[in-house]
Amino acid sequence: MIFVYVGWWIVTGIFAIPLYAAEVTFTVTDATGKPFPDAVVALFDGKSAALTTTANTKIVQKNKQFNPGVTVVQTGTLIHFPNEDTVRHHVYSFSPAKKFELKLYRGVAANPVQFDQAGVVSLGCNIHDSMIGYIYVLDTPFFAKTDSQGQAVLTVADGQYTYQVWPAGRLKPSVEQKQHINGATAIKVNLP
Repeated sequence: MIFVYVGWWIVTGIFAIPLYAAEVTFTVTDATGKPFPDAVVALFDGKSAALTTTANTKIVQKNKQFNPGVTVVQTGTLIHFPNEDTVRHHVYSFSPAKKFELKLYRGVAANPVQFDQAGVVSLGCNIHDSMIGYIYVLDTPFFAKTDSQGQAVLTVADGQYTYQVWPAGRLKPSVEQKQHINGATAIKVNLP
């Protein structure tokens, strides 16, 4: 592999890797100031939008729930939907970002589903109406989901970004702002 130093970047034969990385800490709260878990936070730099992945992940059906209830993936990700319940499920989505159906099954569905378009995908089960889940498919490699304290940490290169925050279950971001990142940065978001 070839390494070339260019300013604060190392350029390899395949990728440009920043030498200095900034840690961005998001703290997301609700309108009353309480931590907001499972909010999706993402940073967009305008350069990484075309990146895609063929990574694999899974959303398990257990106790008649999607686990996790909120999943965040990069465009191109393949998702498996194993059913660990003793009853059969019929997983579906009619969302514009991905329409699909996995007809009644137990165990492991025959094929994973590829999420190749950015957007929010709402999941349901035709048999169990209380089963609801969400997949946030993003055209950026810089994303996370807030923990039980409403916090998420991303590591990026210094530069200009736009950040977005989606409360769990909402189809559009509630917050979208420009942010210059230069070293460790704390971003506090109070959701309406």
